[in-house]
Amino acid sequence: MGRARQARRQRPASARASAGRRGGTWGGGGAWQYIAAGVAIVAVALLTAKFLTRTQVDWKDGSPAWSPDGTRIAFYSQRDGNAEIYVMNADGTGVTRLTNSSADEGYPAWSPDGRTISFDSDRTGNFDVFAMNPDGSNARPLTKHPARDVSATWSPDGSTIVFMSDREPGGFDAYEAAPDPTAPATRVTRTGSTWFPVFSPDGTRLAFHVGRDLHTLARAGGDPRRLTSDPDNGMYPSWSPDGKRIAFMSWRSGRTELFTMNADGSDQTKLLTLDKGDAIDPRWSPDGSRIVFVHLPDGMTGSAAIICTVNADGTGLRHLR
Repeated sequence: MGRARQARRQRPASARASAGRRGGTWGGGGAWQYIAAGVAIVAVALLTAKFLTRTQVDWKDGSPAWSPDGTRIAFYSQRDGNAEIYVMNADGTGVTRLTNSSADEGYPAWSPDGRTISFDSDRTGNFDVFAMNPDGSNARPLTKHPARDVSATWSPDGSTIVFMSDREPGGFDAYEAAPDPTAPATRVTRTGSTWFPVFSPDGTRLAFHVGRDLHTLARAGGDPRRLTSDPDNGMYPSWSPDGKRIAFMSWRSGRTELFTMNADGSDQTKLLTLDKGDAIDPRWSPDGSRIVFVHLPDGMTGSAAIICTVNADGTGLRHLR
């Protein structure tokens, strides 16, 4: 979710209410930092009592992001105090801290070639998008603007990033720019409430949510296409590698759960049901076999958030920490 303190600073009250949870509603950077995210038949997976017992921790991890080869997951965590960026193996082993500052860091995203991790930081006194090598070295800004630039993701060819910014009055919209602090940025949406834009695998479309509902937009132009309709809401989209389905989070049933749907909004299917707590921030693995997400055992206001994976058919639930 996605990051809590950051989310509160970056989102207007109306957006927080509509999202309520991506990034989510916590501080730091990640799933809750902002909030808001398959195959033909998706099974329902249930957490066991053993799983719930093992996931009682007193820190928050969020915004998990797969490396392009699927072997590692970058994420942010508050386990050492303020929110910092970490990386671990895809099975949860080998956790390594990459950033170390008094700032809030969040929302990591890998470049397509795997040589760079972008992330949010207020280390200069204002939130901008930064980048670093996968070992944490060579940290440098990708954007530099007095507004808040956050939640960047990379185009499939790595030539541009798309991110949220409140550069213009009215709220957050999606902007696209070369990953260079001197590069001009193009405003992509004009909703005043555009959250977590992500490129489709072929680079022809963006997915994002506006208010409480998911939309897609052709990069060639035109109007956004609405895929969900509140109260059957959807937030924080993640494309499957083949571009045919989108994973997302929704609290249409009373708490946040994971769903998938076709890229045109049809066949909206619940992926996962938990015995307890909420599920947020889904992100599809590069090979399409798994989805990583964040489990909040005690709900949005709890003190724990655990990164988990589940198979794309809803089976094989596993916690990572």
